[in-house]
Amino acid sequence: MKWKKKCLALISAALLVFSLTACNSEVQNEPSSVPPASSSVTSDAEESQPISSEQPEASSESSMENKAPAVYMTTDISPESLIQIYEALNREATGNVAVKISTGEPGSHYLDANLIKDLVQEVDGTIVECNTAYGGSRASTAYHLQLAADHGYTAIADVDIMDADGSVSLPVAGGTRLTENLVGESYEDYDFFIILSHFKGHRMGGFGGAIKNMSIGIASSSGKCLIHSAGASTTDRMLSTTPQDDFLEAMAEAAKSVADDKGENILYINVMNHLSVDCDCIAYGAEPSMEDIGILASLDPVALDQACVDLVYAAPDGADLIERMESRHAIHALEHAEAIGFGSREYELVRIDEQ
Repeated sequence: MKWKKKCLALISAALLVFSLTACNSEVQNEPSSVPPASSSVTSDAEESQPISSEQPEASSESSMENKAPAVYMTTDISPESLIQIYEALNREATGNVAVKISTGEPGSHYLDANLIKDLVQEVDGTIVECNTAYGGSRASTAYHLQLAADHGYTAIADVDIMDADGSVSLPVAGGTRLTENLVGESYEDYDFFIILSHFKGHRMGGFGGAIKNMSIGIASSSGKCLIHSAGASTTDRMLSTTPQDDFLEAMAEAAKSVADDKGENILYINVMNHLSVDCDCIAYGAEPSMEDIGILASLDPVALDQACVDLVYAAPDGADLIERMESRHAIHALEHAEAIGFGSREYELVRIDEQ
Protein backbone atom coordinates (compact mmCIF):
# COMPACT_ATOMS: atom_id res chain seq x y z
CA MET A 1 0.00 0.00 0.00
CA LYS A 2 2.79 2.36 0.93
CA TRP A 3 4.53 1.40 -2.29
CA LYS A 4 1.42 2.30 -4.33
CA LYS A 5 1.11 5.69 -2.58
CA LYS A 6 4.77 6.48 -3.36
CA CYS A 7 4.23 5.62 -7.04
CA LEU A 8 1.14 7.81 -7.25
CA ALA A 9 3.03 10.71 -5.64
CA LEU A 10 5.93 10.36 -8.10
CA ILE A 11 3.52 10.26 -11.08
CA SER A 12 1.68 13.38 -9.84
CA ALA A 13 4.95 15.28 -9.38
CA ALA A 14 6.10 14.35 -12.87
CA LEU A 15 2.81 15.52 -14.38
CA LEU A 16 3.09 18.83 -12.52
CA VAL A 17 6.65 19.43 -13.78
CA PHE A 18 5.61 18.59 -17.36
CA SER A 19 2.64 20.94 -17.16
CA LEU A 20 4.76 23.85 -15.90
CA THR A 21 7.42 23.25 -18.57
CA ALA A 22 4.85 23.24 -21.39
CA CYS A 23 3.24 26.42 -20.10
CA ASN A 24 6.59 28.19 -19.96
CA SER A 25 7.39 27.07 -23.51
CA GLU A 26 4.12 28.55 -24.79
CA VAL A 27 4.89 31.91 -23.19
CA GLN A 28 8.40 32.01 -24.69
CA ASN A 29 7.20 31.12 -28.20
CA GLU A 30 4.26 33.55 -28.31
CA PRO A 31 4.87 36.33 -30.92
CA SER A 32 5.78 39.70 -29.42
CA SER A 33 3.17 42.44 -29.74
CA VAL A 34 5.92 45.12 -29.80
CA PRO A 35 7.16 45.88 -33.35
CA PRO A 36 10.92 46.21 -33.97
CA ALA A 37 12.34 49.72 -33.84
CA SER A 38 12.52 51.41 -37.23
CA SER A 39 14.10 54.54 -38.62
CA SER A 40 12.04 57.71 -38.71
CA VAL A 41 12.21 61.10 -40.37
CA THR A 42 11.04 64.33 -38.82
CA SER A 43 9.49 66.29 -41.66
CA ASP A 44 6.20 67.46 -43.09
CA ALA A 45 6.55 65.21 -46.11
CA GLU A 46 3.64 62.77 -45.84
CA GLU A 47 4.87 60.31 -48.46
CA SER A 48 8.58 59.89 -47.88
CA GLN A 49 8.18 56.66 -49.82
CA PRO A 50 11.83 55.84 -50.47
CA ILE A 51 12.78 55.55 -46.78
CA SER A 52 12.37 52.19 -45.06
CA SER A 53 14.94 50.42 -42.94
CA GLU A 54 14.59 48.39 -39.77
CA GLN A 55 17.26 48.77 -37.13
CA PRO A 56 17.78 47.23 -33.68
CA GLU A 57 16.84 49.40 -30.74
CA ALA A 58 19.85 51.51 -29.78
CA SER A 59 21.05 52.55 -26.35
CA SER A 60 20.57 56.15 -25.32
CA GLU A 61 24.30 56.78 -25.73
CA SER A 62 24.44 55.44 -29.29
CA SER A 63 21.21 57.29 -30.12
CA MET A 64 22.93 60.54 -29.22
CA GLU A 65 25.90 59.60 -31.40
CA ASN A 66 23.61 58.66 -34.32
CA LYS A 67 21.32 61.68 -34.16
CA ALA A 68 19.77 62.38 -37.54
CA PRO A 69 21.43 65.29 -39.39
CA ALA A 70 19.56 68.57 -39.58
CA VAL A 71 18.17 69.79 -42.89
CA TYR A 72 17.21 73.46 -42.72
CA MET A 73 14.39 74.81 -44.88
CA THR A 74 12.80 78.11 -45.83
CA THR A 75 9.93 78.59 -48.26
CA ASP A 76 11.19 82.08 -49.12
CA ILE A 77 13.39 81.93 -52.20
CA SER A 78 15.28 85.20 -52.01
CA PRO A 79 18.89 86.46 -51.68
CA GLU A 80 18.24 87.25 -48.01
CA SER A 81 16.95 83.74 -47.24
CA LEU A 82 19.87 82.18 -49.07
CA ILE A 83 22.25 83.94 -46.70
CA GLN A 84 20.04 83.13 -43.72
CA ILE A 85 20.02 79.41 -44.46
CA TYR A 86 23.79 79.44 -45.01
CA GLU A 87 24.21 81.01 -41.58
CA ALA A 88 21.86 78.43 -40.02
CA LEU A 89 24.40 75.73 -40.84
CA ASN A 90 26.88 77.39 -38.46
CA ARG A 91 29.84 76.45 -40.67
CA GLU A 92 31.76 79.45 -41.95
CA ALA A 93 33.20 79.27 -45.44
CA THR A 94 36.80 80.43 -45.06
CA GLY A 95 39.96 80.64 -47.12
CA ASN A 96 39.70 80.42 -50.89
CA VAL A 97 36.01 79.58 -51.33
CA ALA A 98 34.55 77.80 -54.37
CA VAL A 99 30.82 78.07 -55.03
CA LYS A 100 29.89 75.13 -57.25
CA ILE A 101 26.83 75.76 -59.40
CA SER A 102 25.63 74.56 -62.78
CA THR A 103 26.02 77.38 -65.28
CA GLY A 104 23.24 75.78 -67.34
CA GLU A 105 22.63 75.47 -71.05
CA PRO A 106 20.80 78.22 -72.99
CA GLY A 107 17.08 78.27 -72.26
CA SER A 108 17.38 76.11 -69.13
CA HIS A 109 16.26 76.98 -65.61
CA TYR A 110 19.69 77.61 -64.04
CA LEU A 111 19.99 79.56 -60.78
CA ASP A 112 19.50 83.28 -61.31
CA ALA A 113 22.70 85.28 -60.79
CA ASN A 114 20.75 87.91 -58.85
CA LEU A 115 19.50 85.23 -56.45
CA ILE A 116 22.96 83.92 -55.56
CA LYS A 117 24.95 87.17 -55.84
CA ASP A 118 24.76 88.22 -52.18
CA LEU A 119 25.81 84.81 -50.86
CA VAL A 120 28.68 84.45 -53.33
CA GLN A 121 29.99 87.90 -52.45
CA GLU A 122 29.38 87.39 -48.72
CA VAL A 123 31.91 84.51 -48.73
CA ASP A 124 34.17 86.18 -51.33
CA GLY A 125 33.63 83.11 -53.47
CA THR A 126 34.66 82.06 -56.94
CA ILE A 127 32.00 80.39 -59.06
CA VAL A 128 33.41 77.07 -60.29
CA GLU A 129 32.32 74.64 -62.98
CA CYS A 130 33.76 71.97 -65.29
CA ASN A 131 33.31 71.35 -68.98
CA THR A 132 30.84 68.78 -70.29
CA ALA A 133 31.64 65.45 -71.93
CA TYR A 134 28.78 65.45 -74.42
CA GLY A 135 29.03 68.65 -76.47
CA GLY A 136 26.78 71.66 -76.09
CA SER A 137 27.68 75.22 -75.14
CA ARG A 138 29.84 74.14 -72.21
CA ALA A 139 32.07 71.61 -73.96
CA SER A 140 35.04 73.98 -74.30
CA THR A 141 36.42 76.48 -71.83
CA ALA A 142 36.04 79.49 -74.14
CA TYR A 143 32.40 78.78 -74.96
CA HIS A 144 31.69 77.85 -71.35
CA LEU A 145 33.03 81.17 -70.06
CA GLN A 146 30.98 83.03 -72.66
CA LEU A 147 27.85 81.21 -71.51
CA ALA A 148 28.66 82.04 -67.88
CA ALA A 149 28.82 85.68 -68.92
CA ASP A 150 25.56 85.40 -70.86
CA HIS A 151 23.87 84.02 -67.73
CA GLY A 152 25.15 86.86 -65.56
CA TYR A 153 27.67 84.95 -63.48
CA THR A 154 30.83 86.78 -64.51
CA ALA A 155 29.18 90.05 -63.45
CA ILE A 156 28.90 88.91 -59.83
CA ALA A 157 32.14 86.94 -59.27
CA ASP A 158 35.19 85.38 -60.86
CA VAL A 159 34.33 82.19 -62.77
CA ASP A 160 36.77 79.28 -62.94
CA ILE A 161 36.36 76.35 -65.33
CA MET A 162 38.31 73.95 -63.17
CA ASP A 163 39.28 71.41 -65.84
CA ALA A 164 40.55 73.97 -68.35
CA ASP A 165 44.04 72.53 -67.82
CA GLY A 166 43.13 68.91 -67.16
CA SER A 167 42.31 66.67 -64.22
CA VAL A 168 43.55 65.55 -60.83
CA SER A 169 42.61 62.29 -59.17
CA LEU A 170 40.82 61.84 -55.85
CA PRO A 171 40.77 58.39 -54.22
CA VAL A 172 37.39 56.71 -53.75
CA ALA A 173 37.13 54.88 -50.42
CA GLY A 174 34.70 51.98 -50.06
CA GLY A 175 33.44 52.12 -53.62
CA THR A 176 32.20 49.19 -55.70
CA ARG A 177 32.33 50.97 -59.08
CA LEU A 178 35.15 53.51 -58.81
CA THR A 179 38.62 53.54 -57.31
CA GLU A 180 39.30 57.15 -58.30
CA ASN A 181 37.43 60.29 -59.27
CA LEU A 182 38.88 62.67 -61.85
CA VAL A 183 38.10 66.28 -60.96
CA GLY A 184 39.10 69.58 -62.55
CA GLU A 185 42.76 70.42 -61.97
CA SER A 186 42.16 73.72 -60.16
CA TYR A 187 39.92 71.95 -57.62
CA GLU A 188 43.02 71.82 -55.43
CA ASP A 189 43.23 75.64 -55.36
CA TYR A 190 40.17 75.90 -53.11
CA ASP A 191 40.04 75.52 -49.35
CA PHE A 192 36.26 75.38 -48.99
CA PHE A 193 33.37 74.35 -51.23
CA ILE A 194 29.75 75.51 -51.15
CA ILE A 195 27.74 73.04 -53.24
CA LEU A 196 24.94 75.32 -54.40
CA SER A 197 22.53 73.24 -56.45
CA HIS A 198 19.33 73.79 -58.37
CA PHE A 199 17.20 70.76 -57.46
CA LYS A 200 15.19 69.48 -60.46
CA GLY A 201 14.70 66.40 -62.61
CA HIS A 202 17.41 64.76 -64.70
CA ARG A 203 17.10 62.65 -67.85
CA MET A 204 19.67 60.11 -66.67
CA GLY A 205 19.86 60.39 -62.89
CA GLY A 206 16.15 60.98 -62.29
CA PHE A 207 16.87 64.07 -60.23
CA GLY A 208 19.77 66.44 -59.84
CA GLY A 209 20.68 67.82 -56.43
CA ALA A 210 23.75 68.07 -54.24
CA ILE A 211 25.14 64.64 -55.08
CA LYS A 212 24.85 65.14 -58.83
CA ASN A 213 26.36 68.65 -58.59
CA MET A 214 29.40 67.49 -56.62
CA SER A 215 30.01 64.30 -58.60
CA ILE A 216 29.41 64.84 -62.30
CA GLY A 217 29.54 68.61 -61.74
CA ILE A 218 33.04 68.66 -60.23
CA ALA A 219 34.35 65.87 -62.47
CA SER A 220 36.45 66.88 -65.45
CA SER A 221 35.35 65.83 -68.93
CA SER A 222 37.33 62.61 -68.49
CA GLY A 223 35.90 62.18 -65.02
CA LYS A 224 32.36 62.53 -66.34
CA CYS A 225 33.05 59.67 -68.76
CA LEU A 226 34.44 57.61 -65.87
CA ILE A 227 31.29 58.15 -63.80
CA HIS A 228 28.85 57.54 -66.65
CA SER A 229 30.70 54.32 -67.58
CA ALA A 230 30.81 53.23 -63.91
CA GLY A 231 34.60 53.14 -63.97
CA ALA A 232 35.08 51.49 -67.36
CA SER A 233 36.42 54.38 -69.47
CA THR A 234 37.67 57.95 -69.38
CA THR A 235 37.01 58.50 -73.09
CA ASP A 236 33.74 56.73 -73.93
CA ARG A 237 31.17 59.46 -74.47
CA MET A 238 28.26 57.07 -75.11
CA LEU A 239 26.70 58.07 -71.82
CA SER A 240 23.63 55.82 -71.91
CA THR A 241 25.17 52.36 -72.36
CA THR A 242 25.95 51.65 -68.69
CA PRO A 243 23.45 49.72 -66.53
CA GLN A 244 21.42 52.33 -64.66
CA ASP A 245 22.17 51.22 -61.11
CA ASP A 246 25.90 51.01 -61.90
CA PHE A 247 25.87 54.62 -63.08
CA LEU A 248 23.94 55.79 -60.00
CA GLU A 249 26.38 53.99 -57.71
CA ALA A 250 29.37 55.54 -59.49
CA MET A 251 27.80 58.97 -59.12
CA ALA A 252 27.38 58.49 -55.36
CA GLU A 253 30.95 57.23 -55.02
CA ALA A 254 32.41 60.18 -56.92
CA ALA A 255 30.50 62.58 -54.67
CA LYS A 256 31.79 60.77 -51.59
CA SER A 257 35.39 61.25 -52.74
CA VAL A 258 34.88 65.04 -52.74
CA ALA A 259 33.20 65.02 -49.32
CA ASP A 260 35.96 62.81 -47.89
CA ASP A 261 38.64 65.08 -49.30
CA LYS A 262 37.12 68.31 -47.97
CA GLY A 263 36.06 67.02 -44.57
CA GLU A 264 34.42 69.88 -42.68
CA ASN A 265 35.34 72.39 -45.38
CA ILE A 266 32.18 71.86 -47.40
CA LEU A 267 28.44 72.53 -47.10
CA TYR A 268 25.38 71.97 -49.24
CA ILE A 269 22.42 74.13 -50.33
CA ASN A 270 19.60 73.08 -52.69
CA VAL A 271 17.23 75.59 -54.28
CA MET A 272 13.87 74.00 -55.17
CA ASN A 273 12.47 76.37 -57.78
CA HIS A 274 11.60 76.08 -61.50
CA LEU A 275 11.00 72.37 -60.90
CA SER A 276 11.23 70.84 -64.36
CA VAL A 277 11.69 67.15 -65.12
CA ASP A 278 14.78 68.16 -67.10
CA CYS A 279 18.20 69.19 -65.85
CA ASP A 280 19.82 72.54 -66.58
CA CYS A 281 22.26 70.61 -68.78
CA ILE A 282 19.46 70.39 -71.37
CA ALA A 283 19.00 73.42 -73.61
CA TYR A 284 15.37 74.49 -73.78
CA GLY A 285 14.15 71.51 -71.76
CA ALA A 286 10.69 70.89 -70.34
CA GLU A 287 8.91 73.74 -68.62
CA PRO A 288 8.48 73.54 -64.82
CA SER A 289 5.46 71.46 -63.81
CA MET A 290 5.50 72.22 -60.07
CA GLU A 291 5.19 75.22 -57.82
CA ASP A 292 8.40 76.40 -56.15
CA ILE A 293 9.06 74.75 -52.76
CA GLY A 294 11.92 76.59 -51.07
CA ILE A 295 15.60 76.51 -50.15
CA LEU A 296 17.10 73.63 -48.14
CA ALA A 297 20.58 73.26 -46.65
CA SER A 298 22.53 70.68 -44.67
CA LEU A 299 25.99 69.47 -43.76
CA ASP A 300 24.92 66.02 -45.04
CA PRO A 301 24.27 65.91 -48.81
CA VAL A 302 22.49 62.56 -48.65
CA ALA A 303 20.03 63.85 -46.05
CA LEU A 304 19.59 67.04 -48.09
CA ASP A 305 18.74 65.28 -51.34
CA GLN A 306 16.47 62.84 -49.50
CA ALA A 307 14.55 65.73 -47.93
CA CYS A 308 14.07 67.30 -51.37
CA VAL A 309 12.83 64.00 -52.79
CA ASP A 310 10.38 63.64 -49.90
CA LEU A 311 9.04 67.15 -50.48
CA VAL A 312 8.40 66.31 -54.13
CA TYR A 313 6.44 63.22 -53.07
CA ALA A 314 4.45 65.32 -50.61
CA ALA A 315 3.61 68.03 -53.16
CA PRO A 316 0.18 67.92 -54.83
CA ASP A 317 1.72 68.68 -58.23
CA GLY A 318 4.75 66.40 -58.10
CA ALA A 319 3.50 63.62 -60.41
CA ASP A 320 5.72 64.47 -63.40
CA LEU A 321 8.92 64.67 -61.37
CA ILE A 322 7.99 61.56 -59.37
CA GLU A 323 7.55 59.64 -62.63
CA ARG A 324 10.94 60.89 -63.84
CA MET A 325 12.64 59.81 -60.60
CA GLU A 326 10.97 56.41 -60.40
CA SER A 327 11.52 55.58 -64.08
CA ARG A 328 15.27 56.12 -63.54
CA HIS A 329 15.38 54.34 -60.13
CA ALA A 330 16.83 57.62 -58.87
CA ILE A 331 16.53 56.77 -55.19
CA HIS A 332 19.21 54.10 -55.62
CA ALA A 333 21.91 56.78 -55.67
CA LEU A 334 20.90 57.74 -52.13
CA GLU A 335 20.54 54.11 -51.06
CA HIS A 336 24.06 53.36 -52.25
CA ALA A 337 25.47 56.56 -50.76
CA GLU A 338 24.11 55.57 -47.36
CA ALA A 339 25.31 51.97 -47.75
CA ILE A 340 28.93 53.07 -48.34
CA GLY A 341 28.91 55.40 -45.34
CA PHE A 342 28.60 58.65 -47.26
CA GLY A 343 25.64 60.08 -45.35
CA SER A 344 22.22 59.44 -43.85
CA ARG A 345 18.78 59.22 -45.45
CA GLU A 346 17.29 60.01 -42.08
CA TYR A 347 17.09 63.68 -41.18
CA GLU A 348 15.42 66.27 -39.01
CA LEU A 349 13.70 69.01 -41.00
CA VAL A 350 14.15 72.39 -39.32
CA ARG A 351 11.97 75.17 -40.72
CA ILE A 352 13.82 78.43 -40.13
CA ASP A 353 10.75 80.48 -41.11
CA GLU A 354 9.17 79.41 -37.82
CA GLN A 355 12.09 80.36 -35.59
